[in-house]
Amino acid sequence: MSNNDIIVSLDIGTSKVRAIIGEVVNGSINIIGVGSAESEGIRKGAIVDIDQTVNSIRSAVDHAERMVGIQISEVYVGISGNHIALQSSHGVVAVSNEDREIGEEDIDRVIQAARVIALPPEREIIGVVPKQYLVDGQEGINDPRGMIGVRLEVEATIITGAKTGIHNLIRVVEKSELKVAGLILMSLASGQLALSKDEKSVGTVLVDVGAGATTIAIFDQGNLAATSTIPIGGEYVTNDIAIGLRTQFDIAEKIKLKYGCASLNDSANDQVFKVTRMGSNVEKEFSQVDLANIIEPRVGEIFQLILAEVHRLGYDHLAGGYVLTGGTVSMPGVLAVAQEELATSVRIAVPDYIGVRDPSYTSGVGIIQFVYKYMRNRTTNGGFAKKNVVKAPSSKKSSDISKPGLMERVKSFFSEFI
Repeated sequence: MSNNDIIVSLDIGTSKVRAIIGEVVNGSINIIGVGSAESEGIRKGAIVDIDQTVNSIRSAVDHAERMVGIQISEVYVGISGNHIALQSSHGVVAVSNEDREIGEEDIDRVIQAARVIALPPEREIIGVVPKQYLVDGQEGINDPRGMIGVRLEVEATIITGAKTGIHNLIRVVEKSELKVAGLILMSLASGQLALSKDEKSVGTVLVDVGAGATTIAIFDQGNLAATSTIPIGGEYVTNDIAIGLRTQFDIAEKIKLKYGCASLNDSANDQVFKVTRMGSNVEKEFSQVDLANIIEPRVGEIFQLILAEVHRLGYDHLAGGYVLTGGTVSMPGVLAVAQEELATSVRIAVPDYIGVRDPSYTSGVGIIQFVYKYMRNRTTNGGFAKKNVVKAPSSKKSSDISKPGLMERVKSFFSEFI
């Protein structure tokens, strides 16, 4: 296994922390290890307790390590939240080679030029996503390497985030005795897995409905055009169940996972369960229909809020419709409610890999696909050594490999995403 490339993704969510190990063999990805742990110290997608979050990360990583029998030293970490912002930028440089052939160095310099923007002191650049390159005024170029020109330009999207959010995320991972190989915007990672090239081109809304927050990403004309996070998710459904059935939150969560149905029309009267009422030892019997009467209004409200946010972003009536992912959308009946509320084409994206065929794994698997595409492109062009990205270590010796600074790696990482 040590001769192959190992990519490890870390998805730190509100309800679960997931570590996924992907192995690249002969140009294809195999998911060989999955670790999951209850998420402690996270509220609505934000870190509120570092020590608890470290314990959750360590537990998820240990689980994945035991499954595969290797030791993980580096991870690619997903980042999201309402502090993420997108900003357009433009970079221009003169081609440096005497023969005017555009090379890796020219692309790095033009990306660096695009990074020169005015930012408030509390914000930091996470990455640069090129939308298109221009060579001597010629537009629509995806990869200018090898072309001849004098002037190289890039139109790019700068991804920024709050310094506190970024540094706290890095800190909890490093306190878990792991190195951050790169920060990956979850919306980009999920889009890599969930959306086709055509869907990105014609315009599609990618919605990740998690436990504590819902992330909306608009893809249009092949690029990530806008992103937003609303602080509502599956936990609100669980809270409604706890209040409606007068039971504890953890019991309500188990009931939701086992018997939950978001559509009244799809629920069954013969599916019954007993619940211990709060403040007494008395059990009361309920049916799935009773549960659906509680769940359907809240799920409907979530999609109404999603629709309103997409409208606020200015992207109504996109031809690609909506693509749903995240743990909450795996509940039966969610698709039917979404189609009714959104009044357009809606589908649920699920990773097509053994062991992770669940919408809750879309972001984690998407990070691996995103990194693999980056590794393949850089290696093909001879400008990047795979061993400096990630390695399948059998011991902590891998930490001795020399690597550039984190922000430089993140900058280089995003600069390759077309």
